[in-house]
Amino acid sequence: MVAADQWELPYSREKAGFPLDYVKAAKIWPSVRRIDNAFGDRNLMCSCIPVSDYAEEVEA
Repeated sequence: MVAADQWELPYSREKAGFPLDYVKAAKIWPSVRRIDNAFGDRNLMCSCIPVSDYAEEVEA
């Protein structure tokens, strides 16, 4: 959004990208925006195999 052609927010682009002075030196830009807004952040899908599949069978 900060690099978009249009800016219609009540604050400056600089304030949006660098809200505090120290952020200018250490800013990390994420490669993507949020997925499905807050819902996607709280309801992550994991495609990993179950932890039990990593366990070795132990003979008694």
